[in-house]
Amino acid sequence: MTDDTHTLRSGSLTATVKAHGAEMCSLRHEGGTEFVWQAGPEWQRHAPLLFPIVGRLANDEMRHRGRTYRITQHGFARDSRFVWAERGEGRCSLVLEDSAATRALYPFAFRLTATYTLDDAGLDLSLTVVNTGGETLPVSLGGHPAFNWPLRPGVPKESYALTFTNEEPAPVRRVEGGLLLAATDPSPVEGKVLPLSEGLFTSDAVILDPVNSHAVRYAAADGSGPWLEMSWRGFRELGVWSKPSGAPFLCIEPWRGYASPKNFDGEFTDKPGLMHIAPGAEECLSFRIDVGTS
Repeated sequence: MTDDTHTLRSGSLTATVKAHGAEMCSLRHEGGTEFVWQAGPEWQRHAPLLFPIVGRLANDEMRHRGRTYRITQHGFARDSRFVWAERGEGRCSLVLEDSAATRALYPFAFRLTATYTLDDAGLDLSLTVVNTGGETLPVSLGGHPAFNWPLRPGVPKESYALTFTNEEPAPVRRVEGGLLLAATDPSPVEGKVLPLSEGLFTSDAVILDPVNSHAVRYAAADGSGPWLEMSWRGFRELGVWSKPSGAPFLCIEPWRGYASPKNFDGEFTDKPGLMHIAPGAEECLSFRIDVGTS
């Protein structure tokens, strides 16, 4: 344990969280399986938190009450140092509050708390946003965890699939230049199953908006080897992403919000996809990662 990281332990599992970005950087089984992407040269992050925006704004600009603020893709939380509020064997909590630095980018008062809880089956992350100011808080929030792909070295990437709890027949959204396209694509999900291949991400992320399921299982199609299941509560969209050029990781991303539509050119508070939290109120969203090594 250091000021920079904290490791949780329960049964055969460990999970490590960084103060920088309140980012999970490891979820590991004692048998040797590391589920989380270890920030290689293809992408130097593990599982960033997306706040107070998900995706990009046009020209990376936010307009509010006659002023323009510069805020880059996915917001500033992932590059901010959180303060430890709790550090225990199976649970830790970190807090980020608005400051002069954040208000220069995003002129709203807030408190974001990330609480990680590890048990013998997996890891739960609860994210709570409190409006500590006097005006409505327009905000988005998302997870961006990257998992090793394949989960077991030497297994072909194309042998993996995502299996949803429900069928996902609705057209999917795509982005171009980081902005949401108006046109949709036919769903690549075959009933409940999304076969995985590098070609799936040639046009960047696959966005289910809204996602019809409450959980998805990531595993080799024949059921062998390590697997994980992600479930979510309060999130409405799901992004699935890997590098269009190919990379040994897969991101499964529960979102509440999304990038600016390509044709949107209005006030930030009018941007589609935002939560609007009243003064003194809060929103709590969470997701859980269950893992196994069958």
